Amino acid sequence: MMELAKAIKAALELPNGARFYRCALQVNPFSYLKRQNRPTAFADEEAYNQAIVQACREHNVEVIAITDHYRVQSADSLMKAARGAGIYVFPGFEARTKDGIHLLCLFDPSRDARALERLLGDCGIHEDDKEQSPTGKYDAQEFLRECAEEWKGICVAAHVASEGGLLVMLSGQPRSNAWRSPHLLACSLPGPLSDAPYDLKPILENKNPDYKRERPVAILNAQDVSSPEDLARPGASCWIKMSEPSVDGLRQAFLDPGSRIRLATDPPMEEHTQFVAVAWQGGFLDGAAIHFADYLNVLIGGRGTGKSTIIESLRYVLGLEPLGEEARKAHEGIVRQVLRSGTKISLLVCSHRPAKRRYLIERTIPNPPTVRDEGGTVLNLTPADIIEQVEVYGQHEISELTKSREKLTRLLDRFVDRDSSLPKRKNEIRLQLERSRSRLLDTGKEILQIGERLAALPALEETLRRFQDAGLEEKLKEQSLLVREERVLKTAEERLEPFEEWLNQLERATPIDRAFLSAKALEDLPGKNILGAADTVLEQLNRDIQNVVTQLREAIARADAGMKETHRHWEERKKAVLASYESILRELQKSKVDGEEFIRLRRQIEELRPLRERQVALERDLKEFQAERRNLISEWEDIKGEEFRQLERAAKKVNRKLEGRVSVEVTAAGNREPLAQLLRDQIGGRLSEAIEILKQKPDLSLPAFAAACREGRESLSRKFGISPGQADRIAEARPEVIMQIEELDLPPTTTIKLNVAAEEQPVQWQTLEELSTGQKATAVLLLLLLESQGPLIVDQPEDDLDNRFISDGVVPKIREEKRRRQFLFATHNANIPVLGDAELIVGLSASGEASQGKARLPQEHMGSIDSRIVRELVEEVLEGGKDAFEMRRLKYGF
Repeated sequence: MMELAKAIKAALELPNGARFYRCALQVNPFSYLKRQNRPTAFADEEAYNQAIVQACREHNVEVIAITDHYRVQSADSLMKAARGAGIYVFPGFEARTKDGIHLLCLFDPSRDARALERLLGDCGIHEDDKEQSPTGKYDAQEFLRECAEEWKGICVAAHVASEGGLLVMLSGQPRSNAWRSPHLLACSLPGPLSDAPYDLKPILENKNPDYKRERPVAILNAQDVSSPEDLARPGASCWIKMSEPSVDGLRQAFLDPGSRIRLATDPPMEEHTQFVAVAWQGGFLDGAAIHFADYLNVLIGGRGTGKSTIIESLRYVLGLEPLGEEARKAHEGIVRQVLRSGTKISLLVCSHRPAKRRYLIERTIPNPPTVRDEGGTVLNLTPADIIEQVEVYGQHEISELTKSREKLTRLLDRFVDRDSSLPKRKNEIRLQLERSRSRLLDTGKEILQIGERLAALPALEETLRRFQDAGLEEKLKEQSLLVREERVLKTAEERLEPFEEWLNQLERATPIDRAFLSAKALEDLPGKNILGAADTVLEQLNRDIQNVVTQLREAIARADAGMKETHRHWEERKKAVLASYESILRELQKSKVDGEEFIRLRRQIEELRPLRERQVALERDLKEFQAERRNLISEWEDIKGEEFRQLERAAKKVNRKLEGRVSVEVTAAGNREPLAQLLRDQIGGRLSEAIEILKQKPDLSLPAFAAACREGRESLSRKFGISPGQADRIAEARPEVIMQIEELDLPPTTTIKLNVAAEEQPVQWQTLEELSTGQKATAVLLLLLLESQGPLIVDQPEDDLDNRFISDGVVPKIREEKRRRQFLFATHNANIPVLGDAELIVGLSASGEASQGKARLPQEHMGSIDSRIVRELVEEVLEGGKDAFEMRRLKYGF
């Protein structure tokens, strides 16, 4: 375990609410085996007790109930041995009522087992009773009532579907009455409900009208345990969620089995990324800490007690940015004014991918967050690298999110089965398109410049012919040829330049960096001996390249020297030609002919003629670049299409999961604002009507639009309905702008619909735009609750939700999803912690104002609703008070 900060260590000592305990609730003591003549491998009670305790440890059984038949004292030694090993023990006994029903009667672990002896007397059982399984004086209904109301215990109908079980021993009205007793909360089966006898299954499922109850009886696995091997059987134990093992904890679990009981055959709770603990030093929350539960955590308290400050603290320490502008302002205000500069937030998180590890994230305002590993070393990681998919929504932020269809699309990201290679390929294509645009523009520009220079060539050549007709070509032939020779020599010298650049690049690339292959870098790798050979390979490559560099430098030097020597010889020839040329010029001057002009003309023509070859080469390159770009545009559209199809599949997945409640539809390139902004910025003028047409067009193809722009005004008007004036303006756009249009990636948008029909009524879909603020937020929250490994944190969702949708839609989804992810809600609404069966409820209070005061998170106000103090706090703090809580308790059994 890492060297944790003192504040986090203290946080881990705090209660973190209810959790699942593996419970074996029908363990028999050694004397039961002897009395029942059961075969056993153990010679004495002590050996048997030690073996049972060891088997509990091996199978992670933390709670047992010792239930001998109408006997309590027989459990004494096994109870002491188990408790000495840290195992919780429910004292109790197994009763056999006068109508033959077997019931497990369990009492609080704090209950004095000896005091339970007199309860046996109440049942008509006395210590000197020698029967193996005596029969008590109460029938099933009477016993259930006595146990619950008088003895303050709790009953489980043992092996309910087999011999001695309530549904087997009784029939007719007595069976119906006993089964429907409000004091019967649980029964045991050896396996899942699906394996129950066919004729009894409708009763157990609460579907038989003759046995219909307000709440179904909880199904447990609690088979007889009479040997250590029995604890290995799936039907011997089950998982029960409690704040701590108690009768109140059992009662709460039996009243809400869907949330608090897991049978051996139920799928395990899924591992997920989670917050473990958080602590603050400084600011409004100075000294406060929370030890989170793995599933549903709820912050409650009056206004100004720090609920929102906790939410925004978590956002801040994780380095997350609010999605909405108003949410951003609220977040910055809380950080600046309530948390305040210098406050340190420490968050311990647990990540399960790729392996289970804990990390400590710390952030002191206003510095960036740091991440430490289990050894306390600061890592070169961000919080996002270790804890993915965390979502934090402040007050009204969900409502703000509903105003942007583009942002709503982000909600589908977690449902997308992504091709990991697609984003990389998309970035590559994007860069290639940008380079393609640059090449096309540069090539086109150079072709234009060459064309402008070559436009003068015909006139120059015509002038040259007039000089030739005057006989100057023959008289100045050698000087004319000298101009051509000079051009040839210059071209030869230019041919060396690329090789000099290559040499420079090669020298910059060497020596090859081999630090990553050093002995120190490889010391902790098992394959270091194999990998070390790569260092030898690169070292040899360094030497080989150095040899090549030396040889190339020498070759270029030789070539350069040779060129200089050639140039020197040619300069000598030039001098001789120029001497003769000057004599000819003097003769021409007498005839009033300008020989210098002829030579200048010849030089101009010689410089321009090679441009024709360059022009042909550039036009060939241009065609290749255009073909390459067409292929890139096709691939760009394919990649965007595949991304959209992934989103479509994600939307279908969401629609299946929220069938009948929420419908999601995505639109490709639904956000046209990037295109509109490009047209405004790069073209300008009056384009509002054209932009509106493009925004409203159901299926907009950017390649088709770009092609129409190139084709001209008529094509834009005909294909897109744009007015001639505005079409003319768009068609005159620079080629660069048209290419930028092709390269746009218009974000998809999402349309969300909510079924607003009452229960059992036909589906009535309405889009977000048609919904109330509360209904909008409900639809979005239902999406947020789905399928994610990361924690979801929401501040007071009820502020934006319709109350009916909280209890009918949101809470059931929370209960379903919390098995696979962690939730944290700050709320005033009792539905979320009570109906959602929060594992941890944290009650906040405060003294003073936020800027000067201090929040309080009392330890006694941390727990689940199976804790009396926490239950009373919920009644006091949450909206509706005790009356509202009682209504929920009566309706839902809490």
